[in-house]
Amino acid sequence: MATPENTVSKLEKPDPQIRIGIDEQDRTQIAEAMTRLLADTYTLYLKTHNFHWNVTGPHFNSLHNMFETQYNELWTATDEIAERIRALGVFVPGSGKQFSELSSIAEETGIPDWESMLRQLVEGHEAASRSAREVFKVADEANDQPTADLVTERMTHHEKTAWMLRSMLQ
Repeated sequence: MATPENTVSKLEKPDPQIRIGIDEQDRTQIAEAMTRLLADTYTLYLKTHNFHWNVTGPHFNSLHNMFETQYNELWTATDEIAERIRALGVFVPGSGKQFSELSSIAEETGIPDWESMLRQLVEGHEAASRSAREVFKVADEANDQPTADLVTERMTHHEKTAWMLRSMLQ
C-alpha cells in the first residue's frame, strides 16, 4: 500500500527546466499521485492476466475472453499513464517491488474460483477509480487539463468495468 515514504519525489525530482505552465512543486504532487495510479493499474493488469490464464468453471470461455480484453486495455493504460508522468518531467518507477509498495491493490498469488476472481477485479477497478480521483483533485488544482482528462477517462473505464463485473455476480 502507498505511504508517504514511497513517493515519487524520493525516486526522482521533476526536471526544473520543463516550462509547461505547471510549477515544479505541482508537477511533483501530480506525478506522485499518478505513480500510485500507475501502480494500481499495473497490479490490476497482472491480476487480470493471471485470471485470464487460470480461470476455470462453467463460464470459462466468456470470462477468458473478457479478461483478455480487460488486460489489453489495462496494458495500454499503463503506457499512457507512464508517458504522462514523463511529460511532467518525472522518471517512472518500473519494478515489481516499487509497484507493490505503491499500489492499493493486493496481489493474488493463488488461484481463486471464478466468482472470487470477479469480486477481486471489482474491488481492483474500484480502487483504481479512487486513485484516479485523487489524481484528478491534484491535477485540477494545478490547472493540469491533460492529466485531468486522462484520469477522467480512467475513472470512466474503471467504473464501467466494475459495474459489468459486478453484474455477472448477481
